[in-house]
Amino acid sequence: MQIHVVQSGDTITGIARMYNVSPRKIVTDNGILNPNVLVVGQALLIQFPDVVHTVRPGETLTGIADQYNTSVLTLYQNNFYLTTAPNLIAGEQITISYQGEKQGDVSVNGYVYPYIDRNVLLRTLPFLTMLTIFGYGFTEDGNLIEIDDQQLIELARQFRVAPIMLLSSVTEDGNFSTERASLLFNNIAVQNRVIDDVIAKMHQKGYLGLDVDFEYVQATDADAFIAFLQNITSRLNAEGFTVNVDLAPKVSATQTGLLYEAHDYARIGPIANTVMLMTYEYGYTFGPPMAVAPVNQVRRVVEYAVTVIPNQKIFMGIPNYGYVWRLPYERGTTVAASLGNQFAVQLAASHNTEILFDQTAQSPYFYYTDQNGYRNVVWFEDVRSIQAKWQVITGHDLLGAGYWNIMRPFAQNWNFINAMFNIRKII
Repeated sequence: MQIHVVQSGDTITGIARMYNVSPRKIVTDNGILNPNVLVVGQALLIQFPDVVHTVRPGETLTGIADQYNTSVLTLYQNNFYLTTAPNLIAGEQITISYQGEKQGDVSVNGYVYPYIDRNVLLRTLPFLTMLTIFGYGFTEDGNLIEIDDQQLIELARQFRVAPIMLLSSVTEDGNFSTERASLLFNNIAVQNRVIDDVIAKMHQKGYLGLDVDFEYVQATDADAFIAFLQNITSRLNAEGFTVNVDLAPKVSATQTGLLYEAHDYARIGPIANTVMLMTYEYGYTFGPPMAVAPVNQVRRVVEYAVTVIPNQKIFMGIPNYGYVWRLPYERGTTVAASLGNQFAVQLAASHNTEILFDQTAQSPYFYYTDQNGYRNVVWFEDVRSIQAKWQVITGHDLLGAGYWNIMRPFAQNWNFINAMFNIRKII
């Protein structure tokens, strides 16, 4: 695997010739919609097939997998477009294996909403260990707020992906509620009713674990939050379920603020089976333009976390999105809009602008002028920024990554993971 950064005058055909690979493969592996338009500064993932099979009439993926002593799942990982292909086409080439050795085993957790585009989901599932479905809230009486999750659970299991239920303080209107969380933590009757319903729902629907996502917990509820985590984890573990707790991105035990104070890494680490560090949203909707997950900031969180939580309990968060800000930025007025990483490259191409790369944040960005004459800046993720983040994960021997979220396509990211690692499957 190699990363190529597009230079002026580059073409897909020329790049393919340079690396002796198929032009079609570069296009597919990077999710390029128009192969005739490349952007200066655009990063491309280049993969080098080792064994390639040319499909013969009447062949099936199962038959091809048997022929090479591999699995259909491996074929999907090496040719992710096959998950949405209606059938095999005689003469098409399928990659059986790639050159180079992988660096080891990693776990990958993808967060998703039930309304995800099914083609996007199907092209992502081969690369996941777990699929965390957002998400169940609860009423003031302690009854779960139902979501439409059954199809996602079934699809996850087809790809040997563990379906994970998510519980949060999201109310009927879809917003996090500090008050609803406080009720759960402090009213033991409501708390046990919620836990009873969670256990019943997990058995009924086929979930294998629970993700506990409580954000904006009041500092005064810190002890009650810990007691709740002890209660729900002990009860779920007794039923054979795992519990993951999502944590705000702290860099010290004394970090202040509503987002951070109740998320006590040193106390939560021993309770939870795993944790997910929400190392993103540095650049965010109402904030100034910057990388969503600058690797220098992400690294600080991880360096603190591993001092109080075992490495192999930790997922590091990775964003699958970027933001566009209108300039000049005005605090309290400017509202950034989120966008997908592949769409960001298309946006740069449509405005014929160069993609730049910040070496400190290890993140790509670009400027453009829209049709109304406004100057804008876009920060997003590409294979270079993803590589930098995974280097933090492997450098600290973490369990893996949690992607918030997998709602948008990001072909080069999933192909990068497959090129570098063996993806754990626990079912």
